[in-house]
Amino acid sequence: MVQELILGGARSGKSRLAEKLAVDSGLDVVYIATSQPLDGEMNARVALHRQRRPANWGLVEEPLELARVLKENARPERCLLVDCLTLWLTNLLMLDDPQRLAQERDALLKGLAALPGHIIFVSNETGLGVVPLGELTRRYVDEAGWLHQALAERCQRVVFTVAGLPMTLKGSAL
Repeated sequence: MVQELILGGARSGKSRLAEKLAVDSGLDVVYIATSQPLDGEMNARVALHRQRRPANWGLVEEPLELARVLKENARPERCLLVDCLTLWLTNLLMLDDPQRLAQERDALLKGLAALPGHIIFVSNETGLGVVPLGELTRRYVDEAGWLHQALAERCQRVVFTVAGLPMTLKGSAL
């Protein structure tokens, strides 16, 4: 079992790095997409990611129930690439059910230790900028920070990407 967290800002190279690590694993890869492309700009981003991915990779699109999808798809001979946690977090924050985020986050964190195979999580590091003015955006930054801390504690390797360059924060260097 190997679990990795790849953090970085927008267009930092984190997804490209995660995709390379998935290929280099030599395992069967399943890409777990959390986005909900609701506008033209997000559709373009999704199309870019699709173009980069090898055709033989599996694909699961799940915007909310990440713990369930991981449990259903994790295998010793498989690499799961989750892109991205902050979109997943946004999807949960936008629901009318304020308890759902805590339920899904807790399910993810509790189930990680039992998952076989190689799992790579990609997420946007949002805590390096100015503090947002609105209540929802401040909650988003707080929730993302707490999620990243909890995952970093559990993952064997944590990498921060800047300008396409990986900086290993925890675990073996790349």
